Amino acid sequence: ALGGANRTALVTGPLGDPVQAGWRLGRGRTAVIEMAQASGLALVGGAAGNDPLGADTYGTGELIDAAVARGAQHIIVAVGGSATTDGGWGAIQALQPVQRLRGIELVVACDVRTPFVDAAAVFGPQKGASPAQVELLRRRLERLAQLYRDEWDVDVATMIGSGAAGGLAGGLAALGARLVPGFEVVADAVQLYEQIERADLVVTGEGFVDASSFEGKVVGGVLDLAADAGVPAIVVAGDATADLDRSAPVHTLVDVVGQQAAFDNTISAIAATANVALGPMLREGRQ
Repeated sequence: ALGGANRTALVTGPLGDPVQAGWRLGRGRTAVIEMAQASGLALVGGAAGNDPLGADTYGTGELIDAAVARGAQHIIVAVGGSATTDGGWGAIQALQPVQRLRGIELVVACDVRTPFVDAAAVFGPQKGASPAQVELLRRRLERLAQLYRDEWDVDVATMIGSGAAGGLAGGLAALGARLVPGFEVVADAVQLYEQIERADLVVTGEGFVDASSFEGKVVGGVLDLAADAGVPAIVVAGDATADLDRSAPVHTLVDVVGQQAAFDNTISAIAATANVALGPMLREGRQ
């Protein structure tokens, strides 16, 4: 969506193993980096293969450094899917001396509002952390928040979104990065609002819809734009929590075809669910 020519760099993975990480460099010296390419949970085989205390973001810092070395002046770092809860300390170490970032616009695209220290409790268990490890991670993030205040006079402790990717967003914010909703970055790039204005119906969705889907993520962002444009919208999802309270109807594959069928033949399940969702509209003559 953000364009740019494909690049790769050999960087340090979350547990120290070398990984080939892809990134992009576009016109206007704009680089796009996905932190999960260098420091993602998938690289270690998921939570079961992770070391939640030892995983770090050094490789993400190396990717940023590679972009700087190739002449990037505007760097977008998409954060999410991380194996790490190191508060961005690894990335900061890879970027030493940090003066090399002077004059470079660093933007962090994140889809959560979690503050810095809360990243331990909110995301730590997803990365394999036990309750005792979550407490250790929380204390580490508290110490880092104080360090960032002392070193760069930036208070990340209460900054909205600073806990994204285990606090990587906050660590980069300490170096001067702007934290922006990832949805807005992509929506602006593809002129989503203008496209919605020309549409008769908007369909959005994700694998599992819950309350967080409407707080900075794609589903909520798309529905808000559709509401602003006065265009009807529906949500087609794999599954959803039962207590959703939204104006836009939510249709799930699990409700329509059952969980097993949804997994066995997802494309057919999506088609069947879309038919159920759109049937009443089509019968009313909407196209």
